[in-house]
Amino acid sequence: MSVEFIYPEFEVIRNRERCISCRVCERQCANGVHSFDAENNRLLIDETKCVNCQRCVSFCPTRALKIVKSDCAFRENANWQSDTIKEIYKQANSGGVLLSSMGNPQPLPVYWDKILVNASQVTNPPIDPLREPMETRVFLGKKPDKVQRDENGRLKCDLPPQIELSMPVMFSAMSYGSISYNAHEALAKAATELGILYNTGEGGLHEDFYCYGENTIVQVASGRFGVHKDYLEAGAAVEIKMGQGAKPGIGGHLPGTKIVGDVSRTRMIPEGSDAISPAPHHDIYSIEDLRQLVFSLKEATEYKKPVIVKVAAVHNIAAIASGIARSGADIIAIDGFRGGTGAAPTRIRDNVGIPVELALSSVDQRLRDEGIRNNISLVVGGSIRSAADVIKAVALGADACYVATAALLALGCHLCRTCQSGKCNWGIATQESELVKRLNPNVGYERLVNLMNAWKHEIKELLGGMGINSIESLRGNRLMLRGIGLTDRELKILGISHAGE
Repeated sequence: MSVEFIYPEFEVIRNRERCISCRVCERQCANGVHSFDAENNRLLIDETKCVNCQRCVSFCPTRALKIVKSDCAFRENANWQSDTIKEIYKQANSGGVLLSSMGNPQPLPVYWDKILVNASQVTNPPIDPLREPMETRVFLGKKPDKVQRDENGRLKCDLPPQIELSMPVMFSAMSYGSISYNAHEALAKAATELGILYNTGEGGLHEDFYCYGENTIVQVASGRFGVHKDYLEAGAAVEIKMGQGAKPGIGGHLPGTKIVGDVSRTRMIPEGSDAISPAPHHDIYSIEDLRQLVFSLKEATEYKKPVIVKVAAVHNIAAIASGIARSGADIIAIDGFRGGTGAAPTRIRDNVGIPVELALSSVDQRLRDEGIRNNISLVVGGSIRSAADVIKAVALGADACYVATAALLALGCHLCRTCQSGKCNWGIATQESELVKRLNPNVGYERLVNLMNAWKHEIKELLGGMGINSIESLRGNRLMLRGIGLTDRELKILGISHAGE
């Protein structure tokens, strides 16, 4: 018998006086934490399997359960933290690469929380959004540098393809396979209702969702999963995925256990085979190569759809973005290192990339300095958590934001960080039919609509407080931001002044 060095991270506490042995917890837990001992007529607990998804706690009719963090601790050591020790034990047992889900949980700086928004007073009075019109619409795509007229003096109104959004938010890439059919349906319906877009991710587009094409961004990744003529024509825009914030420099990975049924058909790969996207696109090794793919996709879609290039936030992101802006792309999407994912190597997730706030500021300033800012729109993601984060991102230079984890939380996600297991008790990151059923797409769609409508109201309130009646008037207006608890170097990169100045 091998020795188990790792004590369970969570303890499941059952109040025996409240427990009525209804076995709801047993039925709701896909991980097998709860089991029934018929001989003694009692429920047993295997805490080694608990991921703290809170499903059993939520559904217990008598509130007999709670889950707490275990207080069993290793000897304190500033250099060898408990999590580091546990990871070594896991790798010594398995010999494999550690995989993690969702975003970086480390206590690294969150610059959104160190940026404050200015407010208008007296001479530049605030605006009341309840009584005055507020414009939250944005248009993504190339913009002309100046107003142009024809020989008769009439305005030239022909623009390159644009994405119109009712608010500066879109649902970020989450592939069919990494999340369930019902989760995708909820996102697609909500995007359509809200007048925004959702992204298919690199898993193709299920045939049932082609009807939502006007509110869909289709993605082309290095693995080319699910990419074909009808797929490209179905969406309102095409996104080339070059990198991802949670795992810069490497490709995607969806375990074969999730490649079943419609997922297999949609991705056009055999059932049970791992969907492994290469780290690079094997036809892209330069900006010139990227330009060729950009225009190939434009030609394939008859120049009717904008092309997005998605990259991870890395140290030389400003130079990279400058090249992309000259490649013919219409939009750059920058994904920060706190971005979530269905599965990423832990070491990559926690140690590679930079915060999206710094990346955004650097890119916006570089493009302005080079006089090409109007050539391209900027979309940023990587832990956009609230309407305030959206406002701060726009003021730093973003045209719009991608949100993913916030959307999943609205669907019921509890940040268990075990998406890669395929055992999502909330029916989101799973392909097991009995688990998928737990997410009602109609209820999920309503919750997503509620969340985004709430954010839209808050965006209007924040704009009004600044004396601004249009989100476009805020874009790149860093005078409306101030920093606290930041170094002079950080303030310089962000392009903002310290609070009080």
